[in-house]
Amino acid sequence: MEVGPDHPLSASVADALLAADEDEQIVVARNCWACGWSEERSVSIDSIETTEGDTHAVERAALLDDIMSEATAIDDLRTLEDALAEVRRQRRLTTDGADATDNVDSG
Repeated sequence: MEVGPDHPLSASVADALLAADEDEQIVVARNCWACGWSEERSVSIDSIETTEGDTHAVERAALLDDIMSEATAIDDLRTLEDALAEVRRQRRLTTDGADATDNVDSG
């Protein structure tokens, strides 16, 4: 990792580990600009064990990432405003539909 005024963090160690595949090697470098000291360490990935989380939460997080990626790629302010208005409209429809069902069930 190169950190400093002219060298922003290139990748977090956690991100590098989570993105790694089996039989891959990750090299982490540390440098001191004041004295010139440097160190590199290598981590070899022998095996990967993954535990599954809540499927709904994982799918929701992936969808939110996709939505944010799409939204940040939009430069046109009007398009962003239209997208926000549509999301709010959909939420109102969903909420209104749930309220109507609750009223029918309770009556």
